[in-house]
Parts: sequence; C-alpha cells; structure tokens
Amino acid sequence: MTDNYRSYTAAERRTRGWLVLRGAKQAVADCVDPSLENRIDRIDERAEDRGRREVTAMARELEAARNNAAAAKAAEQVADRNDKPALRQARRDAEKTLTRVEQAARHLGF
Repeated sequence: MTDNYRSYTAAERRTRGWLVLRGAKQAVADCVDPSLENRIDRIDERAEDRGRREVTAMARELEAARNNAAAAKAAEQVADRNDKPALRQARRDAEKTLTRVEQAARHLGF
C-alpha cells in the first residue's frame, strides 16, 4: 500500500469495488483470476496519477493565495489614508480566499 493520495472518479470507485468483491469471491473458491488484480492495479495507477496532479495544483494554489494575502496586507499597511477602506476590503477578500484554499488543501492532506 502506498502513502500517495489517490483521486478516484465515481465510476472507478464502483468498478474497483465490484472487482474487489469478485476477487474476494474467487479467493474463497481458491481460483483467483489474475486479470482482476491487473485491472485493479490499472485503476489505482490512474487514480494515483490524478491525485499527484491534484496535489501539485493545490500546492500552487495555496502558495498563490498566501502570496496574495501577504501582498494585500502589505499594500494596506503602506496605503494613504483615503485608500485604506478599499485596501482593507481587498485584504479581507484575500484572507477569505486563503482560508478556502487552506481548507481544500487540508482535505488533500496538506
């Protein structure tokens, strides 16, 4: 078993579950078809590749959101008094976006 994140589609979950169940039945009968394990392995490889891509994309999104929040905070701190309300709102929006991205990243195991 690997520690990599796997992202299965709904169809892959159903197919994999059906194949595992069929393999378990065949294991009880002591006549396991190796093609079942090969199909499960192919599904796992596709899910692992998709998961790796999602984790990489999420890392980029998280880094961008952190940079945007930091830039908005710095802009607010050095702003003229008349510009502060608009920049304060921009900072709040950037922080809300950062919070959403962090929550999604935690879902992937960050």
